[in-house]
Amino acid sequence: MISFLASAQKDYKLWLQYNTIVNSAIASEYKNNLKGIVVLGNSETIKISERELKTGFLDMLGNIPEVKQDLKGENNLIIGSQSNLHADIKNELQSDLNKISNEGFIIKSILFKNKKQIVITGKNDVAVLYGVFYFLRILQTNKSIKNLSITDSPKTNIRILNHWDNLDRTVERGYAGFSLWNWQKLPDFIDQRYIDYARANASVGINGTVLTNVNANALILTPQYLEKVEALANVFRPYGIKVYLTARFSAPIEIGNLKTADPKNQEVINWWEDKMAEIYKRIPDFGGFLVKANSEGQPGPQNYGRDHVDGANMLADAVAPFGGVIMWRAFVYSEHDVNDRAKQAYAEFQPYDGKFKENVIVQVKNGAIDFQPREPFHPLFGAMPKTPLMMEFQITQEYLGFSTHLVFLPKLFQEVLESDTYQKGKGSTVAKVIDGSLYQNKLTGIAGVANIGNDLNWTGHPFAQANWYGFGRLAWNPYLDSETIADEWLRCTFSNDENFIKPVKNIMIGSREAVVNYMTPLGLHHIMDTGHHYGPGPWVSNLSRPEWNPTYYHKADKNGIGFDRSKSGTNAVSQYAPEVAIFFDNLESCPEKDLLWFHHVSWDYKLKNGLTLWNGLALKYQQGVNQVKEMQNVWNQAEKYVDSERFNEIKMLLEIQQKEAKWWRDACLLYFQQFSGKELPEGVEKPTQTLEYFKSLKFPFAPGNG
Repeated sequence: MISFLASAQKDYKLWLQYNTIVNSAIASEYKNNLKGIVVLGNSETIKISERELKTGFLDMLGNIPEVKQDLKGENNLIIGSQSNLHADIKNELQSDLNKISNEGFIIKSILFKNKKQIVITGKNDVAVLYGVFYFLRILQTNKSIKNLSITDSPKTNIRILNHWDNLDRTVERGYAGFSLWNWQKLPDFIDQRYIDYARANASVGINGTVLTNVNANALILTPQYLEKVEALANVFRPYGIKVYLTARFSAPIEIGNLKTADPKNQEVINWWEDKMAEIYKRIPDFGGFLVKANSEGQPGPQNYGRDHVDGANMLADAVAPFGGVIMWRAFVYSEHDVNDRAKQAYAEFQPYDGKFKENVIVQVKNGAIDFQPREPFHPLFGAMPKTPLMMEFQITQEYLGFSTHLVFLPKLFQEVLESDTYQKGKGSTVAKVIDGSLYQNKLTGIAGVANIGNDLNWTGHPFAQANWYGFGRLAWNPYLDSETIADEWLRCTFSNDENFIKPVKNIMIGSREAVVNYMTPLGLHHIMDTGHHYGPGPWVSNLSRPEWNPTYYHKADKNGIGFDRSKSGTNAVSQYAPEVAIFFDNLESCPEKDLLWFHHVSWDYKLKNGLTLWNGLALKYQQGVNQVKEMQNVWNQAEKYVDSERFNEIKMLLEIQQKEAKWWRDACLLYFQQFSGKELPEGVEKPTQTLEYFKSLKFPFAPGNG
């Protein structure tokens, strides 16, 4: 029982394990260079920084250096914001201080009165806390602390988790239990998990959280709930985290007793202004609102003959006096629009470029459909130079096997961020759009739909913790390599042993491609079963809205498969810059990973490896299954490096993933085989069930429907 409890504690600690450093040479270096801690300042944030250092040193090194109030002696670690630094130290660091932003930090080895010291500082106390976590990660990953010279600032302003949590504690697209927020017990009961949540986010530089689902409930804006939100804001504030909420556009009607929510109506405008004053009186640093409007049945300005600009700007004016922002989602599509769903967001938003208020940022999903295992980058990126655009990634695995599948998403995120929009010539990457550097936008941001629930290990799958961690690291720096992130996370979470790190890192880096292969290879997309999106459903064609049906997206027939978005099809390619449009439009230059996204291709079409499309497709499905088998083999070899509970938990989850990868392969190939009329190629395992069997499977209680 003791080992189980110890392991449970490990699972709960995420990447903040602070495991004992077993390398004696590294441990000696740390102890020799960390004789004392000098704490400058006494804010709650500085106290948290001090507490974090003490925890880290005790757990990793077995002792806590002497905590001092003065600079006597050498080999001290000095922490404090620039306003509390000794004048001589501040002068020495001035050029570094000039380089960092308000949230940036400095970690530097210096000589002070000819004695060696290490300084962690920034322009405010939260920046110092970021520096402290970075410093502890240096120790966790067993890197040297001699001659440190680090200056680091976040490249985006808003680095935020979007919780799709409902007030009844269900979580839409949540696969790790119920919502963390126990609204019934708030505001008086502060769960320790709220504090630990804030700590984990601060450790990777996340500085905002949207507490409620984008399919919003107006009740969150009532006094009964606002006092609960205030309690959470008070917990998060010392960790540098602002609270945001989702605004239901029809709230003036639902909780304000008005007859309309028309954004041009003066009574409506007054209602929102009064509501903002009420919120900011309680929470002076309230961040603002995330809004889903006129999408998937949600109310919005179009209900009143107005447009997105009218709705967003009305709310922007209401929060502007308090420094708040409006994050207006561009995820819109309509059953009344017979056009290609992939074109609708661009068509609806691009004409509004330059018309939004300066405190509005348009939040755009990474791809034009909906968080698929692979999508080309969204054409809006780069196409609205006068409007700040905010990336929206999905950390929770709605379309990637839920939290039973090991999928390292920073690989997906990196692929999108590195994509070249060509909007200002070669090198106009998506990352440069969202960090503001391409068009000098001042308001910047990156959001991730959270994968967090009240499961003991937070995310349902131990490896899904890496997606939360990796999102935070990429939100801070969209140019980081996913391999670097995987390496950091493994060392902080499990072990620094290279015999463990190298093979397990390889399966993490390859895991996203494995999922693409066994679910949606060669540009296929949205062929999941509907509603819950669990498992394959390429045959579904009977839903009321055409774009909810998988058959809408793959268009398989006897002539071939794929959605023709070329110039001769829906011409979705024209929404990209000319260089990109030509690249995707041409069958020869279109990357095969995106082939069926942009083209309807014959079953006999020759792929670059000489295989026919049918054989290549079938072998990709088999490759995905084989990759999961290899993940299992690698994990089985890792047993001696991991505690038995986490080892067995992941082993069982990989067995589920292997079983479901085969399910995907067999169901999809049997279905598409009806159209191709061709035998499965050599090397592809034959299905053991019939297509009718797979079609008959029903999962009425699959999680995540909210």
